[in-house]
Amino acid sequence: MSTRLIVLASTSPRRRSLLNQIGLPFTVADPGEVETSTAPSPSTRAVENASKKVESVAAGHPHSIIIGADTIVVLGGKMLGKPRSKREAGEMLRNLRGVQHLVVTGLAVLDTDTGKTENRTVETRVFMRDIPDDELEAYVASGEPLGKAGGYAIQGSGAVFVERIEGCFFNVVGLPLPALYDILKGFGVDIWGERRASNIIFH
Repeated sequence: MSTRLIVLASTSPRRRSLLNQIGLPFTVADPGEVETSTAPSPSTRAVENASKKVESVAAGHPHSIIIGADTIVVLGGKMLGKPRSKREAGEMLRNLRGVQHLVVTGLAVLDTDTGKTENRTVETRVFMRDIPDDELEAYVASGEPLGKAGGYAIQGSGAVFVERIEGCFFNVVGLPLPALYDILKGFGVDIWGERRASNIIFH
């Protein structure tokens, strides 16, 4: 069992919920407003953003394994962030409906004791149904699209707009659990041992 603290460098309730789902004890550190990458490649940008989140909290967390993640929606080569208004959310969804898009999540993991790092990207293809205007407008009015990459939440009521996906579902939510599990094993983290050792989930 690892004696190092697991730190999630994110205040996202969705990522926190996913880590809770697998029963891994962890704590949350707010990375604050980090300077975002301007790399032209979505995978590079996502990994660089995730790494910056990790770096922003590393100094305050010795003896820790820090997890950072960043999710980007890509449509026709254009990267979509989080809508800043309901109007912008509506525009995003109108562009996404009836077509397929890519969800890219960058993962960055750092062991602050050894300096060991590992970065990885995971891609999932999402196929959206042709959402009628009245449904789209009702969804935007609900407020759920705000703060979600691409303007929808597959883990929320936005799920009804997704016809199918190719790839990891958890990646679309914002934290690809199978890939993260594989990385953590390489850092000596035994999730099953952690679960046996403690029934307490820190959040």
